[in-house]
Amino acid sequence: MLQILQPMYKAIARPIFFLFDPEKIHHFTFSFIRFLSSLGLGGLFRSMYLVKNKKLERELFGLTFPNPVGLAAGFDKDAKLYKELSDFGFGFIEIGTVTPKPQAGNPKKRLFRLKEDSAIVNRMGFNNGGVSEAVERLKKNQNVLIGGNIGKNKVTPNEDAVDDYVICFDALFDHVDYFVVNVSSPNTPNLRELQDKEPLTKLLQTLQNNNNTRPARKPILLKIAPDLSNEQLLDIIDIVSETKIDGIIATNTTISRDGLTSENKKEMGGMSGKPLGKRSTEVIRFLSEKSNKAFPIIGVGGIHSADDALEKLAAGASLVQLYTGFIYEGPQLVKDINKALLKD
Repeated sequence: MLQILQPMYKAIARPIFFLFDPEKIHHFTFSFIRFLSSLGLGGLFRSMYLVKNKKLERELFGLTFPNPVGLAAGFDKDAKLYKELSDFGFGFIEIGTVTPKPQAGNPKKRLFRLKEDSAIVNRMGFNNGGVSEAVERLKKNQNVLIGGNIGKNKVTPNEDAVDDYVICFDALFDHVDYFVVNVSSPNTPNLRELQDKEPLTKLLQTLQNNNNTRPARKPILLKIAPDLSNEQLLDIIDIVSETKIDGIIATNTTISRDGLTSENKKEMGGMSGKPLGKRSTEVIRFLSEKSNKAFPIIGVGGIHSADDALEKLAAGASLVQLYTGFIYEGPQLVKDINKALLKD
């Protein structure tokens, strides 16, 4: 029975989903998954997709990850479905990006499929219900390992951005297992300027100082853009060393459109999916080699197969995350990666 059900996503569900507006179908699938789980089908999903094996566990940042395959930020922005999504076999779920105040994000239409390229372009703009709403939902969490991805509100000028990140850090501290500082989205005006060495060092050091006042600190990771130069990546290595944050997530979406063939490839925003895979792996390998593996890296970008994930891990990643690959390939991808890791 399970062998019959597993291929149904790509054969039946995805072609139907892809007939409709991407953002609308995203909200529909959330409601549909929640409905199915309310019928008690979470156990069925776990039996289909969850691979449990001690060999898959990873010890990082003082945390035990049940397996190294996570769901990247942006999918469950408001922590509405983390429990149900974990039933698809993920070892951890990253919520967000959340901001201090609710914001609608950029005008619609703002999410586009590039089917011929197995990619997505988004210019969502940190649309979310605000950190307080996410906290209320996370209070119900029992055993899902959660990352909290934090950002600043669009109306907050860069000179005051640190305050926004601190607000989110304080609010989420008791409700997430690790933090991700997002200064690399291309969809909030001027946000990427915070990746420059001086403002980024100040931001991370402020959060780290806050962190170190706690009885038990939480891991802090930095999510970086794939569009950084080698010189900028060397700066990132220096900043990690100076601020002693716990790791890097490589990478966010790209503003590059090199090699794309889809008709709507010129839509503004960040591109994710297969075409990002090579550059993301290059960044992972560069950071790992130039730092002499001084810090853990979570690899994300263009993972559409088990081989893609293994390539990221071989390049120096300790964990991987899915987003666009999960949309195109379905939850079977999570299982395939974990099965491949047990064979590797």
